[in-house]
Order: sequence, then structure tokens, then C-alpha cells
Amino acid sequence: MDTEKLTLTVAEAARCLGIGRNSAYEAIAKGEIPVVKIGKRLLVPKAALEILLAAGQPKKKGDNESR
Repeated sequence: MDTEKLTLTVAEAARCLGIGRNSAYEAIAKGEIPVVKIGKRLLVPKAALEILLAAGQPKKKGDNESR
């Protein structure tokens, strides 16, 4: 099995994005950074973060793609 992590902690994702941890949590609350909640932990899927960065625009909660 591959030992590479598929997710990042919020702090790791913040470092990758060049923002502070608090800013990352604010972006998560706004739905700008996708997360998976496992128990009490919030984890950022690497694949979703890469798609977000490639698109250049965050998807917000409630955005409808059929505009």
C-alpha cells in the first residue's frame, strides 16, 4: 500500500497555500477550502486542493454549477 498521505491537516494546507492557519479556518467556514471531517479532525484532501488551485477560483457553499 502507498504510504503517501491523501489529506493534509489545516495547518499543512495553510502552509502550502501561503496563508495563516486562522485564514485557512476562515476559508473552510466560507466553503472556499474543501474539507473532510473525520471525528473532530478537519482534513483537506490533496486532490481537491490541487483542483481548487488549478481552477483558480474557490467554489463556495451553495454555488450552483448550472448557471
